[in-house]
Amino acid sequence: MNPWQSTRVALRALRVNKLRSMLTMLGIIIGVGAVITMVGVGGGAQARVAEQIQSLGSNLIIVLSGSTTSGGIRLGQGSQLTITEEDANAIAREVSSVQASAPSMRGTAQVVYGNLNWATGIQGVTADYSEVREWPVAAGRFVTSEDVDGATKVALLGQTTAQNLFGDSDPLGQVIRIKKVPFTVIGMLDRKGQNSWGQDQDDVVLIPLSTAKKKVLGVSQANARAVGAISVKVRPGEDMAEAEAQIRALLRQRHRLQPYQDDDFTLRNLSEILQTQEESSKVMTYLLAAIASVSLLVGGIGIMNIMLVSVTERTREIGLRMAVGARGRDILMQFLVEAVTLSLIGGVIGIVLGLGGSRAISQFAEWRTQVPPQAVAMAFGFAAAVGVFFGFYPARKAAQLDPIEALRYE
Repeated sequence: MNPWQSTRVALRALRVNKLRSMLTMLGIIIGVGAVITMVGVGGGAQARVAEQIQSLGSNLIIVLSGSTTSGGIRLGQGSQLTITEEDANAIAREVSSVQASAPSMRGTAQVVYGNLNWATGIQGVTADYSEVREWPVAAGRFVTSEDVDGATKVALLGQTTAQNLFGDSDPLGQVIRIKKVPFTVIGMLDRKGQNSWGQDQDDVVLIPLSTAKKKVLGVSQANARAVGAISVKVRPGEDMAEAEAQIRALLRQRHRLQPYQDDDFTLRNLSEILQTQEESSKVMTYLLAAIASVSLLVGGIGIMNIMLVSVTERTREIGLRMAVGARGRDILMQFLVEAVTLSLIGGVIGIVLGLGGSRAISQFAEWRTQVPPQAVAMAFGFAAAVGVFFGFYPARKAAQLDPIEALRYE
């Protein structure tokens, strides 16, 4: 008997017991569907982390004013402004792996337009800030070096701030007031979304750094050139850890810190932080898939049990087929095809249900899901492997039956 004939006989046997066949496939259906759904949820989490990395800017290092010690008391990060605009210039000039650096100052204020107002973050920036943070403008223009040198009263609005102040109308050219100081809106920033700690990056107003110091946020009494942070963009392909070490060494030298003294600044490698989150989400995806795979194992055991029952029920049929010339490998092929067919049909139905479940989670739970094609192929292949593995023992048992004993079986 050729494989095609064995397949026809196996499919006919499955059609005779439709309910039993459907119940046998149920474990495979649930297992494959659960694996695809869980992989989709994990893939969505990884995609979200990747978006956060991109929204912050690639190869980004943030320099913040760090802890200082005064009278034995360690002051918190940012409590004293210890980094300056000159530090930012030195980093861009003397660290070869750095593409650009941008000093900035940040505060909060009430922004007023007409009879509307909105409390938002005010950030003083330089012309390099757009390049460092990879934050283009959706309309208008960005702050220029001339704006910083002249301390002009111009502003760029984040999408959230613009929506709350202007709604659907065009803000370009309009005048807003920040702490009673009039600013002309020269641009709209492109949408950034939330960062890794849930902060809305679009709820912001960008103004020239010099204007922020002189007219909005104020300056440090100790050093008028001090800034709150320096954003540093490392060139693509450069070692981030090496760049971080060079920046630390340069700043320690500039701040005249002795070897036994702590840094008076803090370096944050945001790419490393978010890549760690990405690795964590990958581990969670693998864990969810492994848990869901238990359902496939249970489904395979169900197939083996049903096939063993089927062999027992059809012992006389097996004996009769052997008596008329069927060989052991023909019987083996027939039962193996039955097991694999059950697994494959269950796998196809499970794939459909898994994709549908992922879409339902995305739509109703507002959780992004992403099912890679290789996950679907892997689930389908695993379903076929389950059919072969768990169907082989019952098929082998049927093939080894003695024809005479099988014909006598009641």
